[in-house]
Amino acid sequence: MRKTVVAIVLTAALFFCGLPAHAAEPEISAYAAALYSPDMGAFLYEKRAEERLPMASTTKIMTALLLLEEAAQEDGEILVTEEMTRVEGSSMGLRPGDRLTMRNLAAGMLAASGNDAAHAAALALDGSVEAFAARMNRRAAELGLENTHFVTPSGLDAEGHATTARDLARLTAAAMDQPDFAAIVAEPAVEVEFLEPEKTVRYENHNRLLMQFEGCCGVKTGYTKKAGRCLVTAAERDGVRLIAVTLNAPDDWNDHTALLEYGFSRLVSFRPQPQGAPEQLPVVGGGSGQVRLRYESAPQVVVARGGEAEISSAVLLPHFLYAPVEAGQQAGSVVYFRDGAVLLQMPVYAAETVSALPEEPERTLWEWISGWFH
Repeated sequence: MRKTVVAIVLTAALFFCGLPAHAAEPEISAYAAALYSPDMGAFLYEKRAEERLPMASTTKIMTALLLLEEAAQEDGEILVTEEMTRVEGSSMGLRPGDRLTMRNLAAGMLAASGNDAAHAAALALDGSVEAFAARMNRRAAELGLENTHFVTPSGLDAEGHATTARDLARLTAAAMDQPDFAAIVAEPAVEVEFLEPEKTVRYENHNRLLMQFEGCCGVKTGYTKKAGRCLVTAAERDGVRLIAVTLNAPDDWNDHTALLEYGFSRLVSFRPQPQGAPEQLPVVGGGSGQVRLRYESAPQVVVARGGEAEISSAVLLPHFLYAPVEAGQQAGSVVYFRDGAVLLQMPVYAAETVSALPEEPERTLWEWISGWFH
């Protein structure tokens, strides 16, 4: 069937045009930084964002992600060995003989920044730190992190262990899409259940912005003498999600507050509507000559504040439908565009049932002749 294209321009403004005058770039202490909108796949702020640097315990974002992806398949139990506890630095207090699930190990790793937990995860999943690092690097390649190389699961300094602020932001966006990861890092404190010995241990999250910044929902702190203070945060307000990264930042808490406020001042979330779209469609051979249409609501779209970016839509429908038409039957679609590229496509359904007219019985030759004379 031929299709009718009804083009509807919703708004017309370029992404970074028409922004409020107060949205000036923040001045921050970090040596390197990035502010990322995962919904738009765009960076709103960058400072040495592509320079490869050590990232301390923000490394555990990848380690915990891999462990939780494994747990999502089957949340197996991990028996802690003496070798797993032989690691320096921050700890969740694991001891040989402890037994807990993968998810609980990940919770302690993220909240307490336990190097012992990261070491235990590496040995439990792959038998050695080297083999687990290879897994980390394969996953980094899958995520398109071209300037990242992992050597240790915990983030302890090692030759070649480095990432960029850009890559770390993209890694965090992927991690926050993992439900268990997002749930763990959003809590100011977590309670970890040990199976053996049977006990529950409470670990306080080191990320103070969870309590201080409106909308903060994670993610991870880190520090070594070589890397300096490293911090990754995620925040959401009114449907707008942001990820901020700072590497080697003497004043990281204030840096992130400034970066996130800057990002929220620039973006807004809205739901595009196919204005002017037809409410009905003709039906051929039905008890009714029209069928009402139901448009599936589009999801929220993040765009520049005060502009709604360059988004347009086209309603794709046939000239008519043949009866019978069932309620819920897809009749067409609405395609939304941004900068000439397809942003999303939503279905259009028949909102009611239209039955076909009963077929007339086949007439004999005599009936045809009689009808003609009549």
